[in-house]
Amino acid sequence: MIAELRALASPRHIVRIAPELDVPLTARVTRLLDTTPLRRLSRLSQLGLVSLVYPGATHSRLEHSLGVYRCALQFLQHFAADERFHRHVDDAAEQTFVLAALLHDVGHWPFCHPIEDMRLPHLPRHETLARQWIENSEIAQCISQQWTSIDAVCGLLAGPHETPTMRLLASLLSGPIDIDKLDYLRRDSLHAGVPYGQNFDSNRLISALQVHPQHPRLAIGDKGRTAAEMLVFSRYIMFSEVYWHHAVRSATAMLQRAVYLLHAELDLVAMMQLDDHHWIARLCDVARSTSAEALTTGLFGQQRVLWKRVAEFDQLRHPELHRLIARRPYPWLVACSKILAEELTRSLGISLGAADVIIDAPPVKLEVDINIDVVTNSEQICPLGDISPVVDALANRQFDDVVKRVRVFVRPDVRQRLPAGSLPPAWLERAVQQTKQNAWTQ
Repeated sequence: MIAELRALASPRHIVRIAPELDVPLTARVTRLLDTTPLRRLSRLSQLGLVSLVYPGATHSRLEHSLGVYRCALQFLQHFAADERFHRHVDDAAEQTFVLAALLHDVGHWPFCHPIEDMRLPHLPRHETLARQWIENSEIAQCISQQWTSIDAVCGLLAGPHETPTMRLLASLLSGPIDIDKLDYLRRDSLHAGVPYGQNFDSNRLISALQVHPQHPRLAIGDKGRTAAEMLVFSRYIMFSEVYWHHAVRSATAMLQRAVYLLHAELDLVAMMQLDDHHWIARLCDVARSTSAEALTTGLFGQQRVLWKRVAEFDQLRHPELHRLIARRPYPWLVACSKILAEELTRSLGISLGAADVIIDAPPVKLEVDINIDVVTNSEQICPLGDISPVVDALANRQFDDVVKRVRVFVRPDVRQRLPAGSLPPAWLERAVQQTKQNAWTQ
C-alpha cells in the first residue's frame, strides 16, 4: 500500500478543505504543495468570472486539486482488493495516478477555458503546458527523488495512453465518471451557494465502480445506476444555473471579445505564467484607450457593468437560428456581431463598435457525454444512456443544444433603446445571412 493510502486510513497530518474534509498529507505531498507551480494554483480562481454573479465562488484551483487528490485516494481505496484492477495497476502506477490527481490542473492559467474556446492561432492548450511547469520547476526533483517518473505522470495527464494500465487510469482521471467531476460539481455548488451540484450520492457511486470486463476502463455496477443518473442531472443543472447562467455568459463574452480585440498586442503565451491578479492587470493595461477598455473596466473596474441580454435562442424554441450560429468559429461570430452592430447603428441612430454588440454561442468543441457502461451481476453490459431516458436526454441531446444557448449581449444603454428591450429576431437573421454570404465570397 502506498504511503498516501495508509495516510487516508490513519491520518497523522491533514489539511482541511471545504466542506469539512480532511485531506491526508504525507511528507512528499507536502513537499509538492510548497512548490512554485502549486502555490500559483492558490492564486488562480477555479471559476473565474462566475464570482461576478455568485460572490462566494472564489475558491482556488489548489483547493480543487486537493479535493481531486483526496477523491483519487478514495477510488484506490475502493479498488484495494479488486483483482481485476490490480492486474493492470501496481504500486508504481498507483503513485503515478495520485501524483496526476494532485497535478492535473498545474497547466491552467487565468480564464483559460473561455479563451481556449476561441481557438486563437498558436495558443497551446493548458493540458500541454503541464509538462513545462513540471520539468522547469522544483516538481521535477520531487518526482525523481520520491515518486515515479516525469514521463509517466505527464503521459497520464496529456496522453497518449498506449498501454492498458494508462487507459484504465486515464478513465479514472478524465472520463464519464471521474475524480475531477466528483470534486468540482460538489465544490463549485458549495461555494456558489446553490444545492444543484451536491444532489448525488458520491459514496454510492464510488462503491459501484468496477473495471470494465472487456476493456481497460472504468464501468459501474448496476447498483450505482441511480447515483450515476443523479450525477448527470447535477452536472446538467450546474451548467444551466451556474456555468451558463446568462450573466456569467455576459461576463465571459465580454472577456473573450476584449482578448480577441487585443490579442495582437497581448503576449498570451507569456501571460500563461501569471496568476489572476497580474493577468488582469496586464489585460487592463493593454486595453487602456482602446475599444476594449469599456469591456475590461466593466469586468474588473470599481463598478461591475455587464452587457445586457437582448436575445436568446435554443434548439427547442428557435432551432434554425441556433443551428446557424452555434459552434461557429469565433472570428465568424465577431464578423456577425459587427454586421449586427451596423444594423443597430442604422436603426437606433447611435454609433456602435466591435465591443458594443457580442454574439455568444456554444463553442466549436462539444461537451463529452457522461454515458458510462453499466455492468449487471451477470456481467451483461449496457451503456447507461440505453437504460436511462434521463441520461439519454440530458447527456446526449439537451446538453449542448438547450443549456448552451445562443445569446446576444449589448452595451447597457443600447438595450434601453430597443423596442421592449429585446432584439427583433429578423435583425439577427439578416446579420447571419450577410455573414454567411461574406464568408462564402471570401
